[in-house]
Amino acid sequence: MQIDLPHDLPRRQTEAPKSPPLEPSPVERRRERLAARAEDRRGSGTRSRRDRGVPKQRPREPKGRKITREQPQERRTRRNDIPQKIVGLSLRNEEIKALTAIGKFRVVSTRDLAENVYGDRCSELQRDLRFLQEKGVVEVNSVNARRDGRGGKVERIEVVTLTKPGQDLVREVSGLPPSQKLYYGMVKPREVEHDTQIYRAYLKEAERIEQKGGTNLRVQLDFELKSKVQKAIHAERKTDPKRDMAEIKQKVAEHFELPIVKGKIQIPDARIEYDLPRDVEKDPTSEPDQGSRTGHEDIEVLTAAYRPGHLRAKAQAGFRAYASPSDRATLTSKIEDDHHLMENILEL
Repeated sequence: MQIDLPHDLPRRQTEAPKSPPLEPSPVERRRERLAARAEDRRGSGTRSRRDRGVPKQRPREPKGRKITREQPQERRTRRNDIPQKIVGLSLRNEEIKALTAIGKFRVVSTRDLAENVYGDRCSELQRDLRFLQEKGVVEVNSVNARRDGRGGKVERIEVVTLTKPGQDLVREVSGLPPSQKLYYGMVKPREVEHDTQIYRAYLKEAERIEQKGGTNLRVQLDFELKSKVQKAIHAERKTDPKRDMAEIKQKVAEHFELPIVKGKIQIPDARIEYDLPRDVEKDPTSEPDQGSRTGHEDIEVLTAAYRPGHLRAKAQAGFRAYASPSDRATLTSKIEDDHHLMENILEL
């Protein structure tokens, strides 16, 4: 049987099944939380760190990195921004300190300058030395270290000395008293290593002097002391040619406060002179405004080249003796029968 359907009946359409809603991703959920938190802050009047004017915290220094007191926290001043200390030349404070040390001790190693003046900032030292070399103020040389029976490869030492113009410059900018002698040029290349150690011994001794109140430290190297002693002996002999030489030496030694050992005036590698405040408790008759009293320390740098007799003479002289660890070990083997001589030798 056939049934005719009316044409105006709506046809039934099949609908596609609805898919379930998708879950938000972790990134989207985090964005929603941050947006809600920002909306809460705006609503409660809470301001962000930047809005409150709180400075951003500095990142912590990595562990193991040690910042010394002398290490600058900011970039160094540009050379063109430094006021001129002398006609045509602008100097940094580190350069003045380095030049002053070189002038007082004639020769100083770049290693000691980097450690004690530049706070181990070797690159800054090298840049400053290049500048000073270009201006004709200093000379930088590399010399062989002492052998003294050492085996193996010969060590090279980089050292700095002043030029004659450099000596004049230091006299202008250092502020040192006129009595402080300044040196320039290299005299004995074979003794350079020993001479650089005098500066190192001075730093150790100067720290001890300053701890007990010493100020206004001055230095006299053996060159200057020998010259003064020889001139004084010559003057005494000229006054009375028939006078006994031993008597003359005794008088001169007493004048310069130097010891005599086996008829010879002992002269240290360096003498450090300093001022001390007058001690009113020990001297009740003195007034506080009477100024200060002076003192001095004589230092000697011992090396493995010292013979036992020379070493004994220096020990009897009572100088403050210093030696490097390697030199100390060699000296100990040389004087096995006089171990007490090593007891008062300080280590560089």
